[in-house]
Amino acid sequence: MLALGLWGLDRGGMWGDEGVTFLVGRRTVPQIWRLLHGVDAVHGLYYLLLHAVLAVHPGEVALRLPSVCGAAATAGLVAALGVRLARPRVGLWAGLLYAITPLIGHYAQEGRSYALVAAGVTGATLLLVRTLEGRSWWPYGTVLAVTFLLHEFAVLVLCAHALTLAAARVPRAVWAGWGRAAGAAVGVLLPLAWVSQRQSGQVAWLRVPDWDTTERLARGFLSVTPTGVVFWTSVLLILLGLGAGRLASVALPLLVVPPVLLLTVSQFRPLFHERYVLYALAGAPLLVAAGADWLVGMVGRPWLGGLLRPEVAHEAGRMAVVEPRPQLVGALVPGGHHSPLDRMSGAGAGAGAGAGAGVGAGVESRPPHPARPDARRPPHRTRARARLATLAGVLAVAVPFLHGLPAYRNDRLAAHRPENLAVVSALAGRELRPGDPVLFLPSFWRVTALAYPGPFAGARDLALAESGARSGTLSGREVAPGELRARLAGADRVWIVAQSNLLPSRWVPGDPADRVKLDVVDGEFARRRQYVSGRVKLALYIRRMPPRHLVMPAPEPTVMPAPAPPSPARR
Repeated sequence: MLALGLWGLDRGGMWGDEGVTFLVGRRTVPQIWRLLHGVDAVHGLYYLLLHAVLAVHPGEVALRLPSVCGAAATAGLVAALGVRLARPRVGLWAGLLYAITPLIGHYAQEGRSYALVAAGVTGATLLLVRTLEGRSWWPYGTVLAVTFLLHEFAVLVLCAHALTLAAARVPRAVWAGWGRAAGAAVGVLLPLAWVSQRQSGQVAWLRVPDWDTTERLARGFLSVTPTGVVFWTSVLLILLGLGAGRLASVALPLLVVPPVLLLTVSQFRPLFHERYVLYALAGAPLLVAAGADWLVGMVGRPWLGGLLRPEVAHEAGRMAVVEPRPQLVGALVPGGHHSPLDRMSGAGAGAGAGAGAGVGAGVESRPPHPARPDARRPPHRTRARARLATLAGVLAVAVPFLHGLPAYRNDRLAAHRPENLAVVSALAGRELRPGDPVLFLPSFWRVTALAYPGPFAGARDLALAESGARSGTLSGREVAPGELRARLAGADRVWIVAQSNLLPSRWVPGDPADRVKLDVVDGEFARRRQYVSGRVKLALYIRRMPPRHLVMPAPEPTVMPAPAPPSPARR
């Protein structure tokens, strides 16, 4: 995951949201704190973290490094869950599958908080499993609180964890401990939720999700490729993994509950975007790996062993005994008692009844320890199963990765993002002359000049009254509409950095200054040329008529004497 995250990390330009992270992260801590009172409070902790990172080296690679590290940590945590809930090869496969999922690779290279949120949620899930084995609740609650402060929609994971506890049929004491830890984390979140509620206009651009939204989310979550044989194989393996006992009781709620809740709420108040529930994707590779593990176990059964090695089929059939499937979770709490998840899976009836209960419940018993191989299993069967598992693991990772390699390459191009602010700024540096007037429409796109200030150094921002750092705003405070109209009245040409679908447009801005920009430019200017990069464009507009102060009244006709011929001295 770390290698894939570092591959192509310096793609040559930031897009809009990354530009916001960059400019806010470079402000002082008091300036960041003042900003959060008016906008982006939900990202406050992340901005403070990036402030420390960018203080070391302010650049695009440093901006994205925390996300790369967060994705790498999540891959390791997914693997740790697979090891703890199943066996080492399930953990290894799950971690590798998580690492090669294109959606994860995309957000691993974003200068935003979502990869770190995924690491926090996955870490909290692992701590929940460890806590059910007799550990303290405070690490779980602490990680949850920090994760909620990174992004408040991570709170939906509590519903997934509650469903896991319900499936495990934990006693009241466990519910009480979990309730205290979860309540403390939610208590830390409440002030942030109260402030961000007043800033809900920032997500007004979100729309009610439809069936296409749900389908795209499912295809992005369930497989490393959204279509084809690899996708349907992943879906099949997930269905097989649903019988994986404790692993399924942890992975399935994590995968399903947060997205379903947010999709449901968004039918009434649009709040859904896939990045807000990116952390739920960690459940998919766990289920795929568990399904693959079950499939490999079935291939190694005596009734298929003869198909693979006919010369030993008779001996294998004579010596083999019908073994239960290896249990997908077998950790015990100190004192010889099974954990609540063991009881849920049917293996908690006591050491003597473990195997029988596991078989009767359709759940696997713990596999023999590698240092103590089962004496009843012939050596050739053990070697054959190991070879099959190795081959399956290689294919399960290599084939999807090679199949999706073009998508990986494309995702590492700056053109694959919504826009490239570096390209727009470079064009401005090439086209703008010193003193040229510039407008940003809407004002958010001033982030282009703030992220890459060099090319705009000689330009004149007609609308800016006070910078964002001084005013405690994101892109600065603009002048009053009347003053802006007066400034535009004296301009015969103006450069516009605007949303690419504006001018002309029927969009009515909410900000009065933006309305003046749109009305005056659209009504009194004509576009001469433009350059587009995704959602943002740089365009030159020329006034259709000379500025008002340059239009002189026509003089009355008068008779003028003929000019005298110049004297020789003037020549």
